[in-house]
Amino acid sequence: MVDLTEEERAAVTATMKRVALLMDEIGWQTAFADLTEAQVRALIEEAVEGFREAMADIAKSNAPEIPF
Repeated sequence: MVDLTEEERAAVTATMKRVALLMDEIGWQTAFADLTEAQVRALIEEAVEGFREAMADIAKSNAPEIPF
């Protein structure tokens, strides 16, 4: 298991919300083995993009303000 930073854990939490919205569309009762290739790809893309966006937002919020 990977040791995640506090920021990465926050990004994972934000990403879970995005993936959950997609799972609402797919249907929570759908077994993983029954997902189509397109659905699996969509879940992976949503997770990656969500994580990247969350990490970027966290980095912006932690960046010191430039005084000029």
